[in-house]
Amino acid sequence: MKIFHLSAECYPVAKVGGLGDVVGALPKYLNQAGHHASVAMPFYDRKFTREHEFDIVFEGSTRLGHTRYEFQVLKEKTDVLGFELFLIKAPGLLDRENVYSYPDETEQFVFFQLAFLDWIYWSQQTPDVIHCHDHHSGLIPFLMYHSALYKRLANIPTVLTIHNGQYHGAFGWDKSYYLPEIDTTQQGLLDWRGGINPLASAVKCAWKFSTVSPSYLHELTIKSNGLEYLFYTEYKKGVGIINGIDTQIWDPATDPMLVKNYTPKTVEAGKKKNKEELCTRFNLSTDKPLFSFIGRLVDEKGADLLPEIIRICLDKQDDQLNFLILGSGDTEVELALLELQQQFPQNCAVYIGYNEELAHHVYAGSDFLLMPSRVEPCGLNQLYSLRYGTVPIVRNTGGLKDSIVDFGDEGGYGIKFNNIRSEEATYAVGRALDLYKNTAHLKQIRQTMMALDFSWDKSAKEYITLYESLKLQ
Repeated sequence: MKIFHLSAECYPVAKVGGLGDVVGALPKYLNQAGHHASVAMPFYDRKFTREHEFDIVFEGSTRLGHTRYEFQVLKEKTDVLGFELFLIKAPGLLDRENVYSYPDETEQFVFFQLAFLDWIYWSQQTPDVIHCHDHHSGLIPFLMYHSALYKRLANIPTVLTIHNGQYHGAFGWDKSYYLPEIDTTQQGLLDWRGGINPLASAVKCAWKFSTVSPSYLHELTIKSNGLEYLFYTEYKKGVGIINGIDTQIWDPATDPMLVKNYTPKTVEAGKKKNKEELCTRFNLSTDKPLFSFIGRLVDEKGADLLPEIIRICLDKQDDQLNFLILGSGDTEVELALLELQQQFPQNCAVYIGYNEELAHHVYAGSDFLLMPSRVEPCGLNQLYSLRYGTVPIVRNTGGLKDSIVDFGDEGGYGIKFNNIRSEEATYAVGRALDLYKNTAHLKQIRQTMMALDFSWDKSAKEYITLYESLKLQ
């Protein structure tokens, strides 16, 4: 099968969150399974695009409302990522450094989708599946099926994967002139609550949609920022497929970003050496268990609870544990964490920002990983921590619920709590301290975690089954 993935992110070209990791891995594993998967995304003026060579494979122009933009489709020459990578570049619109947060973001992503469809249409390509990721490509299914301009594409199956249902990309009908001529009898498929909602439209129009964990498929019917009823009515069209991780990149045995590599058999010595280097860097004691958080400091991740969790734990037992935070986001949360670092310099370290190499080192050198998430469609951090023998402490939601079994249950290997309350999280930290003191049990759990299979091999097979099911419709 020939499969096109459309996304705003793709690691290592441009990554903001888990979307980038997924799109940077899934196509590679689909290709390894014998299919032809490619990625099309906007062009960004970033390190990857400056360091790699590209061929111009198509040039054209597309109208966005009253303005016509020239665009190019660039293909990375060597397929270094394990799949064909196509970048859509439009001077003044799709040629910027950052992925998000521009005031004309709506215009950027609408144009990206129109340019993609024009390229596919005029280059006479007929993919077997067009796989859209999140709202940034959510208009594609509607336009393929209900715009006369793209009539030739109307029989191509489309799939939507929802990585985060809280973001819809919605905009007003006053910008409907951005779109080409459409069948106005079908414009209700674009609408949700009086505006154009790309995510809602894709849920309605795509042949199938998937979520990045089975539990998240259900949770969208309860909390999806206003789309709850839509997900309830379209529930049978959805399927939950938990994300995998790229085990070629995330492998403690070969990871070049680690101080010392290790396997399940050498996990104790390997983690000890990485922990020593990490603690030396941040002036923390190596004799205490290290609890870490990696991610965006936003409410979705429960980051607003972190200062209180850390303060309660350190006030009660500051001689027993250390905390390390790697992330950025809400300014108030950042300041509260930095204040804790000043108050408890021997027990709390904070790195504001993101550093990929440091993240790998933190997974390897930490004893426990905190994930007190309010919303976690899948979560990749807990899967990375399992791979590196670091016990995840997670709230029982979304993909965390599906991927982690509490060590108090049979065959368990993680620590779970149910509610968004600092008291429950600190109780979970207390359970982790007890586990840390039981060195034999902790060693057994580490080996159990590292033997688990959350690779993309397994998840890619489920996507292939999904694609093949479209042939029967």
